[in-house]
Parts: sequence; C-alpha cells; structure tokens
Amino acid sequence: MEKGIELFVPGRLCLLGEHSDWAGKYRNTNEKIEKGYAIVTGIEEGIHAFAYPDERLIIEYTTDTDLVFSCDMKADALQKVAEEGGFFCYIAGTAFAIKERYNVGGVRIVIDHVTLPMKKGLSSSAAICVLVTRAFNQIYHLHLNTRGEMNLAYEGEIATPSRCGKLDQACAYGKKPVLMTFDGDRITVKNIEVGADLFFVFADLKAGKDTIKILADLNRCYPFAQNEIEQNVQEYLGRINKENIEKGLELIRQGNAEGLGRLMSRTQELFDEYLTPACPSELTAPILHQTLQDPHVKSLIYGAKGVGSGGDGAVQFLVKDTEAQAELKKYLEEDLRMTAYTLTLNQTKPITKAVIPAAGNGVRMFPISKLLRKAFLPIIDKDGIIKPAIMVLLEELDDAGIERIAIVIDREDRKDYENFFEKELSNEIAQKLSPSLLEYESKIQRIGRKIEYIYQDEKLGLGHAVSLCEEFADGDPVLLVLGDQLYKTTSYLSCTRQLLDSYSKDSKLMISVIPVPIGEVSRYGILTGKIENHDDFFVVDRMVEKPEASYAEEYLFTNVGSEKKYFAVFGEYILTPAVFRQLKENIVAGIREKGEYQLTGALDKVRQKEGMVAFLTDGEMLDIGDVTAYQKALLKKMD
Repeated sequence: MEKGIELFVPGRLCLLGEHSDWAGKYRNTNEKIEKGYAIVTGIEEGIHAFAYPDERLIIEYTTDTDLVFSCDMKADALQKVAEEGGFFCYIAGTAFAIKERYNVGGVRIVIDHVTLPMKKGLSSSAAICVLVTRAFNQIYHLHLNTRGEMNLAYEGEIATPSRCGKLDQACAYGKKPVLMTFDGDRITVKNIEVGADLFFVFADLKAGKDTIKILADLNRCYPFAQNEIEQNVQEYLGRINKENIEKGLELIRQGNAEGLGRLMSRTQELFDEYLTPACPSELTAPILHQTLQDPHVKSLIYGAKGVGSGGDGAVQFLVKDTEAQAELKKYLEEDLRMTAYTLTLNQTKPITKAVIPAAGNGVRMFPISKLLRKAFLPIIDKDGIIKPAIMVLLEELDDAGIERIAIVIDREDRKDYENFFEKELSNEIAQKLSPSLLEYESKIQRIGRKIEYIYQDEKLGLGHAVSLCEEFADGDPVLLVLGDQLYKTTSYLSCTRQLLDSYSKDSKLMISVIPVPIGEVSRYGILTGKIENHDDFFVVDRMVEKPEASYAEEYLFTNVGSEKKYFAVFGEYILTPAVFRQLKENIVAGIREKGEYQLTGALDKVRQKEGMVAFLTDGEMLDIGDVTAYQKALLKKMD
C-alpha cells in the first residue's frame, strides 16, 4: 500500500488559565468581563496517523480492525453524525465544518497508534479535530496556516455536543508553550521564551469527572453575575487569572522553576476557593487533593495543580530535576496506580548564528570590482558614516543579538577582511579621529571578533556556498543574509529583528518576503500561499525562481483581501538543519541548475517534506549587485 501523508498531533497541557477561553468569549455580551488568558503547551503524547485521498470520509484504527467509521462527504450526513455525539462525532463534525467551507472530496485516515489518554483534560477531542483538519489541508492544498487549522478544528468540535473553548485547539501548535488571549471571538497566540529547562510530570488520576456538568455549572455564572458565587467565578477567571498569567509569563521567561511551582500551587488554592462552590459535586476532587498532599510527592516537586476543567481527571506537577521527574513518575505508577507522563520544556535557544555568502567576482561592477569586492563597496549609512556594505549588514546582525557570523569568501580576500576588522589603527590616524569615530573603530574590532571565514574555492552557486557552512551551523537553525543586499526597515525594528522575532524553536524553514509589482517578478524567487486574516506570515504552497510574468499572474498570486499580490524572496532566511541535509544530497547526486548548485531547489524540496513559512517583512530590499541597483541603494540608504 502506498504510504500516505504522515500526521502527528499532540495533546495539550494548560499550565495556567483553564476555563478562561470560554469565559473571555462572553465579552461579546458583557464588555466588563476580563479577557481570557492561558499558557498552554503541546505534549509528547498524541495521535499518530496516515492520510490518503478518498471519495468518502473513512477512519480506521490499526490497533482495532473493528473500529471503523465511514460516511458520505455530504454536509447533512456529516452534521447528523456530529450532532448525535458518540465516538466518531468529532471526526464528523470537523469534516462537516470543512465541507461547509471548501468543495473537497473525502479522506481516509488510518490511525496508527494513540498515546494520548481520553477525557483527562489533555484535549484528546481537540487533537482528533486538528488531525482531521490537517489531513484535509495537506491532501487538498487548502493553504491553511496553523491558526487556520486551529479555527476550523474548533468549528468542528462545537458542531458536536461538546462546548469546549478554543484553548483546547492549542494542540495545533505542537510542543511549545504559547500565550493565548481570548477577547470575544478574537484569539491571539504568541510564543513564549523559556529561560531554563522546566521538568513536568502529569498523570491520569484514574478517578473520574463530568466535564459537561462542570462547564454547564460554570457557564451559568455568565454573562452577568447574580450572586456571590457567580461573582467569585468571574473574579477568578478574570482579574485573578490575568494576574496569575502575568506572573507565570515572567517566571517562565526567567526560568524560575521554584517560583513557577509556588504559583501553580497557589492557583489551585484560589481555584478551590473561587470556583469549587459553583460545582462542588465535581470540583471538590478528593483524589486530586489527596495526591497533592502526599508527603513523598511534595518532597519531589516545586508545585502542582489540577488539569483541564478541574475535578478528579488529571494532575500536573512541576518537579525539581530529571531525577525527581523519573522518581515521581515511578511512584505515581507503582504506588498510586496512576498513569503518568513526563514533559520537559527546554530552554528556548535564540538564533545566534548567521551566514553571509560574499564570494564572487562581481563582474557586473567592473572595473571597480578589480579593486573592491562588493562587500567593500562604500555606503553612506543613516548615521552619516561612510562604511563598507558588509559592515552595514554586520551591524544589523550585531544589533539583533547574533553572536557568531560565518562569511563565505574567496581565499585571496581574507587579507582585506583582516585589514579592516583586525588591524589596529596607527597612532597618526587615531589622533586625528573624533571621539565618536574612535568609538566606532572599537565597534568594528568587536564585531570582527564574531567573524569566522569559510572559503569557496569553486564558484558552484549559492547553494554550494551555503552548504559549506554545515559544520558551522552544527545542527542549529541559522540566519542567512545575502552579501550583495542591504535592508531598510520601515518599522521601529530592523528587518533582521523582525524575522528573528517571528521565529521560534519549533518553527519551520522561514523566508522573509516583500510584495513586488507583476512587472518585476521575473527578477526574483516568488512564493505563494494563503494569508489568514491580518497575519504577517503564510504557509508557502509554491515557490518558483524568476517566473515569467504571465505564469506568475495565473499561478503565483496570493490573495490579500480582495487584492492579488506577488511576494518575492527578500534575501533573509532562517535555515533549518534539513536545508543543509538537502543541499548535501543535491551535491552528492550532482543536481545542478544552469551548471550551479542552487539554494532555491533545495529549499523547495524541504518545503515539500517539512513545510515552509513566508514572513512579510516591513521593509525594503536594497540590491548592490549591479551599477543601477547600487546607485538606488545609495540614495535609499541616505533617506
């Protein structure tokens, strides 16, 4: 059998902020209600599956050949199954939501194995909804980004008797912590930096809870509180939750595990005080509280709280280290007869390495290229200092926090770089410089200490130049900026900082883009996809190097509202390790384009395998690669 599209969607763990998603939605009715805020992360456990195109909606389980669902891809049939509830209602509801919006056929999803416990506050229902959405998205090229998948999955879940909020759909973002904000129907999601490794254990309490009753009882407290109990529910899910989230964000960013643990325990105490009276039969949770007070458990943790809607469903612990993590898991399973899982949120590693390909003959700049490489062409920068173009690039990287920079050069050019970045000024020159220029010379020397040189002895293309930096990258994502381009921001952030801020540890290959007129598309690599709402990024569906205008007009446009736009590669990339593997594979196989190993072809291969994100940069690209472009760049840079 042909191997289908491989899919994995994890469950999610709400670290702080349960119930705030649906509570925040009531702002549509009562604007005095506080926005909802939650800190959520994906987990290791989830649903593994393969998806294939089909005429019908078919679900199969390899672990249970009798567990099969099949339905016509007709909206009324799917809606009926969804509304009736039952095991397959979430799958049918999601397919119904997709069918209502897109004219698509069916899919056959073979669920290979499931490691995610159901009905334990870890969003197993949301995970299956996201899985189904992702299957349709990839098979029928719907161009949905992660937020688009999340929104459709939510529409699918609420087509069933479930009344969960949008928080559950955070599983679409994978294993990384995010801050979710819920303001009526509007939702925003932001990545969270983790200051140090954080070690969690969470467990199925092997008891029970009625989530539907919990949600029904708490929802009765909205939108307008009628008594003290209802006021307390709104107070906890509003002001108190906002304060807890603000503290939690700061503690996570600091990597302060002890402080975060205390906050988790305090959150549970407040939950018990403010929410339990609204649904005492479910939220009193004796098994949960007995576990939280277990002396051996307390000796291994910094703090703990319930999971999901509350009650005796699941519990999460923030433990002291990896040894405590292993010991607590063993104790919960062997002594308390629970099913336990571990989760480690790794310290966020910002991108600190950059690559600049700067080798080449510069024949389009002849005869000045006999004397100066393009990297050393003079630029009058916005600070009024005349400096080599490469220094303008390096300053932007330095300001953005880049710590190591590999410049790919011709071997014979090494001396020019050393003279500029390493050679000390003579006393005669130093005495004639102003204090500000002497300070700038110190900056040149400091930045020079970040530089490492890589030689490209054969001019075999941009892809070849980048491939030479694989050892420098050493398995880390790296920033790539082209040596014959400069960047002028139209924001308060530099173009480089914008790109780095949009990237997170689990992000895909990312390329910055800008809109260009249809008459200029043949000069650039053009990317297309689908932009959701007002996002500043999109998942790339196609990538074509220097297409003809007629072809681009028909196939390579991206709709932005009612307008067709053409997005060109801006010249800044975040390369994942997969790019270096693909470049090596191309070079070993001798795959060339016009006699050279190109970067674009390798990027497109990685896009097909792992996906690619285009980031819409707020800025301008200034080419210094030929005489006309260089002249324009000089004028623009001085603006």
